[in-house]
Amino acid sequence: MTYNLAIIGFGTVGQGFAELLQEKRESLKNTYGLEFEVVAISDPIKGSIYENAGVNLKEILTLVKKEGKIDGYAGGIKGWDSIKTIEETNADIIAEATPTNLESGEPGLTHIRTALKRGKHVITTNKGPIALFYRELAQLAKDRGKSLGFEGTVLSGTPAINLSLLTLAGTNISEIIGIMNGTTNYILTQMDAGKDYSEALREAQRLGYAETKPDADVEGWDALAKIVILSNVLMGANLKVSDVEREGITGITPSNIKDAKGEHKRYKLIARAWKENGKVKAKVSPEKVDDGNILFHISGVGNAIQFKTDILGRVTIVGPGAGKRETGFALLNDLISIHRTPMGMKGV
Repeated sequence: MTYNLAIIGFGTVGQGFAELLQEKRESLKNTYGLEFEVVAISDPIKGSIYENAGVNLKEILTLVKKEGKIDGYAGGIKGWDSIKTIEETNADIIAEATPTNLESGEPGLTHIRTALKRGKHVITTNKGPIALFYRELAQLAKDRGKSLGFEGTVLSGTPAINLSLLTLAGTNISEIIGIMNGTTNYILTQMDAGKDYSEALREAQRLGYAETKPDADVEGWDALAKIVILSNVLMGANLKVSDVEREGITGITPSNIKDAKGEHKRYKLIARAWKENGKVKAKVSPEKVDDGNILFHISGVGNAIQFKTDILGRVTIVGPGAGKRETGFALLNDLISIHRTPMGMKGV
């Protein structure tokens, strides 16, 4: 079977996914028997293209790197918006890679709803729709008999979701704790090395780890979205963003860092979910972690999650939580999951 893909959102993540598809085409065919064509790409800034027989990914990637747009691509239908692309192309899998919006989930929410209602599989890296509307979207996918893959919403390409759903199946997860935001971990690592908050933030921005307006990271919103997703998907919760206590790292001072060092501890922005009196609770806040805890040793932009299980005890995953190829890999992994599993991850 040849899958027809449409990529909605062609920024860093969408391009990373396209690069991996181009690079791994023969390997995917030879190893998994997975064949595909990217038939459509739609981005409000970079343009859109639809070619029912498939676009030339190499030419598309060269064009977007050279000109910042794909409008100059020879052939195909141009000018369709994302909804028309989802509804009217022959794509059977929609890769949704638009930016996260934790207030309404849009435009990703409408993209995913539309695709599932049209009987198309969805793979996404967009945290907003999954954090805000997971139960609705999972039920819609189940009702339509389609897959909803969202590995890239938590630790980029590091397999937090799929690992837990598949290889930890049969365990009961009673607690999730982790460093889920690389930007804040980098800043705190730099502060531990002697820089103050402002200096560490400027360095993170210079290196591309932090946005010009870094509130989503440093105020804890990004980590909050991730712990909500993990709680709802893996622990059976029905948490809303407003249910989670949140504190970022902007109040951490050099004095706090010095005091923690004196206790052989380090500050980390910790996202935590646990069961209490039969209910799942969650919070995000800076915590002092002692040197006997593996999270103490996670430095730079690294991420890590620990799952407390009834059978295996604590299981820890360590890996990158961001990056062009890393997040693109999450989409690739979800694509392979759809292909390898007859039922895919329908209604997951």
